[in-house]
Amino acid sequence: MELGSREKAILALERRTFPGPGAKERAIREELDLSPVRYYQLLNALLDDERALAHDPVTVHRLRRIREARRAER
Repeated sequence: MELGSREKAILALERRTFPGPGAKERAIREELDLSPVRYYQLLNALLDDERALAHDPVTVHRLRRIREARRAER
């Protein structure tokens, strides 16, 4: 089974860079029609999905490393 269009769009947004504060949150609202809180909930679940890893391994591995580093800081 393949990722849905929303999941693919979330990963695509994570590959992008944003020019300043608030730009990413604005893109989340405008492009995905999600609140930032819901977006990050979906992203976190997506990082544990093997389909996401198969679709975009570089992005998923990078985000998993960041997530683990933040968990280790706590």
